[in-house]
Amino acid sequence: MALPINLGNCKVGSNLKTKVATHSAVLLKRKWLSHKSFEIMISSPPGFQFEPGQRVGLSMGGHTRDYSIVSAPQEAELIFCIRSVAGGKLSTLLSVADMGAPVSVYGPHGYFTFRSTTRSAVFVATGTGIAPFCSMTRSGISNFTLLHGVRRQEDLYYANQFQQNAHEYVPCLTAADPLPQKAFKGKVTAYLERHLPSGAYDFYLCGRQEMIRDATLLIDERFPDSLVYTEIFY
Repeated sequence: MALPINLGNCKVGSNLKTKVATHSAVLLKRKWLSHKSFEIMISSPPGFQFEPGQRVGLSMGGHTRDYSIVSAPQEAELIFCIRSVAGGKLSTLLSVADMGAPVSVYGPHGYFTFRSTTRSAVFVATGTGIAPFCSMTRSGISNFTLLHGVRRQEDLYYANQFQQNAHEYVPCLTAADPLPQKAFKGKVTAYLERHLPSGAYDFYLCGRQEMIRDATLLIDERFPDSLVYTEIFY
């Protein structure tokens, strides 16, 4: 039986009732990655430290939400991949705010960090759940298998980065026509079920709750000697 390890939730709304470190930053850059997702860069507060895979609370205009960090600890700024949500108050603010606008940073927090073992690592992400794996890769982690589940090719954020560092990078597309080279037609769970060789792995799952539920059940059945680390994006 695979051992599931729930490492907490990501990108959830937060009222920050517990005491956490508070930092001040400013918005430096914004770049649209697709029609629905964008990347922001903010200044790194003095003395701010984190581990690849961790997340922080970002706050602007009285609205706070958790986001995983895309950049690596050694980089000079903090980078985030943000999905523009219809009616989402913070994502809307961040998508139009002027450069230099103040941003409050709470944290870091979370335990979705890489653990080096003798087992091969399999990273599984849906949508912007790719963010913590970007931070891990940019910090020097390599030779993993990565499955990124999205609808279309334009949603394969940071594909070039993973192509250079992964042992195997598999885009899993559900609405692409025609299908890009070396991509899989279907969900990440379908790829796990049909194509990943049997064995014991360290699975890192980050994305929608439904994917994590289905993948964990499948891993328990097909890869019972594996470990499963999870981070849910809402």
